[in-house]
Amino acid sequence: MKRRNTPQKQAILNLFETCSSAYNQDAIEKQLYGKMDRATIYRILKRFCEDGILHKVLGDDGIAYYAKCKSCEHENHQHNHFHFQCEDCNELTCLKEEVNLNLPEGYEMKNYNCVITGICPKCKQTIK
Repeated sequence: MKRRNTPQKQAILNLFETCSSAYNQDAIEKQLYGKMDRATIYRILKRFCEDGILHKVLGDDGIAYYAKCKSCEHENHQHNHFHFQCEDCNELTCLKEEVNLNLPEGYEMKNYNCVITGICPKCKQTIK
């Protein structure tokens, strides 16, 4: 089913096209200040996750972050990669390398979400 593209949806898509890290809802609201309300942003993020446009990652801080999917489709929405969250700037990024996990016999993996915490290269330079 083809969904209608609204100016609000396009504004959120444009935001994710220009970023290299994941955004939480508060950061999205700050970037789009005055263009739409919190409930509209939430509904669009939820729909984009369902449609394979974005994926949601629960950060080490307990906050949901959203990142643009690279090769997902509505029927095939998988994210078999790790995420890195900087303990200094709190930025959460998708790591490009896919990881294959071997589960014990009898277990069937659908998807996994792993967040590695530490210091990102940008913050590491400012610490030196």
